[in-house]
Amino acid sequence: MEPVARFLRDFFACGYGALSVRSYAFDLLRWWRWLRVIGVEWDRATSEDVKDFVLWLQQAAKPRLSPRTGSAFTAGTVNPVTRKAYLDDRYKPRTTRHSNAVLRSFYDFWIDSGGGPLVNPVPLQRARGQRANAHHNPLQPFRAEGRLRYNPKVPKTRPRALPDELWAELFAALGSHRDRAILAIAVSNGARASEILGIRGVDVDWGEQLVRVVRKGSRAQQWLPASPEAFVWLRLYLAEVGGLDAQQTVWWTLRRRDRGEGLHRQPMNYEALRAVFRRVNGLLGTNWSMHDLRHTCSLRMARDENLSLRDVQTILDHKHLSTTADLYMLEEEADVVRRVAAHLEDRKVPPTVEPSMIGGYEAADLEVLFGGRAA
Repeated sequence: MEPVARFLRDFFACGYGALSVRSYAFDLLRWWRWLRVIGVEWDRATSEDVKDFVLWLQQAAKPRLSPRTGSAFTAGTVNPVTRKAYLDDRYKPRTTRHSNAVLRSFYDFWIDSGGGPLVNPVPLQRARGQRANAHHNPLQPFRAEGRLRYNPKVPKTRPRALPDELWAELFAALGSHRDRAILAIAVSNGARASEILGIRGVDVDWGEQLVRVVRKGSRAQQWLPASPEAFVWLRLYLAEVGGLDAQQTVWWTLRRRDRGEGLHRQPMNYEALRAVFRRVNGLLGTNWSMHDLRHTCSLRMARDENLSLRDVQTILDHKHLSTTADLYMLEEEADVVRRVAAHLEDRKVPPTVEPSMIGGYEAADLEVLFGGRAA
């Protein structure tokens, strides 16, 4: 797939990380397989092909290496404890939107290089009769305008947070000091899973109680505070593994594996972290994930009067302040209902006119129904 390989090399040269390259590669692989099924060359695809591809994504099931076993009966249902829906095998609207953005970028690259189609098959949504870049200033560069036409709407969801009692149950169910240290760090500064797993020995400042992470998007290094409890669990975990070198990763598998030359530990990866949550969720009957701890930390900080919204944005590494405000400056519906009910109770005044009952009803029946003497 030379066209894809050239695009990904250029994409990586622009400074994007390996995980982004991997994500783009899988989206383009799905598109390539679709083109093979419908018998269309990549440089002859039209907007009709993209539309049919989006319609297929909305009803297709994801390919799986093995059939579902224990999680088959929970797919698409809501967990009664966490009130989170279990994942199923359907493509979500965000996946479709990401796929459309990848295809748009891929064809823009080949249109600019002169080796692709003349028109991008992923069209933009504009008002009818409106020309693209109308009234454009020739001294200014062209800018992308309009949303992608076949992007599905994404329902707005509230961030998922663990209440204090459920967080205590989750923490108590962990089986090792390593897992306790990881979750304590995550819930205290909201770092992402990949950022925490990348911490090395040199990235831990014991005196100031800071950990240094490499941010997922910008790849910038940033020192983040962690709670004293997190450093206690981290010290207990390091005492178990016998310490580590400054340039080594902090997190290692607890089970030794035979690599042909003896038993060796392996650096902990994301799949091993997911296995930790699978074990705990199986014990508690929940479906918590690592990202729920980021939401929990974010909501705790956003509701702290001593922290500004700018402080929360800095810790979470959000590019725009509006992202932090839209996600975490939301009121709980139960709190809003309770305050409005109290407001209505304070505004209640005695009626100036006594309500009278419509004739035709027995007074004794009305007294039983309303609990008082009927007028």
